[in-house]
Amino acid sequence: MKILPSLNIQILLFATLGVFFGWLAHGGDHPTALYSANLLGTLFVDLLKMILVPLVFCSIVVGIANLRQHQQMHEVWRYTLLFFICSMLVAIVIGLTASNLFKPGTGLPLAMFEGAMQQFESKSLSLPEFFASFLHSLFVNPFKALAEGNILAVVVFALFSGIALVMGGAAFDGLRTLFEQGLALCMRLVGWVMRLAPLGVGALLFKLVAQQDLAMLGVLAKFAGVVVGSTLVHGVMVLPLLLWLFTRHGPLWFWRGARESLVTAFATSSSSATLPVTLRCATQHLHVKPEVAGFVIPLGATINMDGTALYEAAAALFIAQLVGVDLNIGQQLVVCLTAMIAAMGAPGIPSAGMVTMVMVLQSVGLPAEAIAILLPIDRLLDTLRTTVNVEGDLVGSLVVQRLLQGKA
Repeated sequence: MKILPSLNIQILLFATLGVFFGWLAHGGDHPTALYSANLLGTLFVDLLKMILVPLVFCSIVVGIANLRQHQQMHEVWRYTLLFFICSMLVAIVIGLTASNLFKPGTGLPLAMFEGAMQQFESKSLSLPEFFASFLHSLFVNPFKALAEGNILAVVVFALFSGIALVMGGAAFDGLRTLFEQGLALCMRLVGWVMRLAPLGVGALLFKLVAQQDLAMLGVLAKFAGVVVGSTLVHGVMVLPLLLWLFTRHGPLWFWRGARESLVTAFATSSSSATLPVTLRCATQHLHVKPEVAGFVIPLGATINMDGTALYEAAAALFIAQLVGVDLNIGQQLVVCLTAMIAAMGAPGIPSAGMVTMVMVLQSVGLPAEAIAILLPIDRLLDTLRTTVNVEGDLVGSLVVQRLLQGKA
């Protein structure tokens, strides 16, 4: 007899309780509660990260092997990259349009941020330097990448390994079976870890709400509102519309199947840590074929960052308005392209967008130190943009699968 509600309901319930009790605890002295929440939340994220690297490697190798057997590998590459690029461009345009319309940086005195800007140290990185560094990070010792959790390098090595596995034919049948069993083992481990998900998600949200400084949020409320609104437009309207146009699946069907992943993304602010849950939702709830999900979703968690690209473009215009710089159409196009490249290079970890934000600002001559202005609200906004990043990966896997069925 089933006593407990479904895992989805448990996660939503504990997430709500975490936000509520975090709000009650905000501003108070609760060291024991915060320590316990941090311990439980960190344990949940660490368990996901423990599975992450072998899961990514096995899923991409197996996905490529199965796709090449069906003569569909080149279509998957083309459809996946085309969808990722188009969805990120749409997100950036939404962010730029909202910033131009509402001008959130107008009227805020820059003097209130001078202290933060002086204390903040930024590493200058030009576009050519970033591109060279990004390219260098793709091809590293695979054992070093696996040990350090360098997901981008793991993805590249897995791509080459999968292609080599297929080209080797029958000689590598035993190895192919080993990777398939490894993937099945990882998915079983994910199922075990997800039993801790309700407590882990609730603890993470409790800690976030209880510790967040809300004073500066009031000052930056207009910018935060513009980012939240434009991100929701992309996540609630644009991505579901693309899903419906290509697959005829409605948003309610999608959100029911994806909510485990979306709530986990919101709580962890890490698309990489959420990846095991995202793969589980795609294959078990949204019925994406394992070979498609195993290729599209790990790649998407690495380079498909709709929410991050939107945020970086909007933040660049916000800072330009604060310092009194009027960016013309050409400069905004530079921001658009740079934000897309920077988002692709951003690691899937909390507040990773701040790392690549420097490059976006410098592309149009804005002071890199100004990203310190965004630090008080970045952690809050990161929860939402990570959720949209993960949503884009799931929608992309469904769209790619539908396009492949149309070609079959």
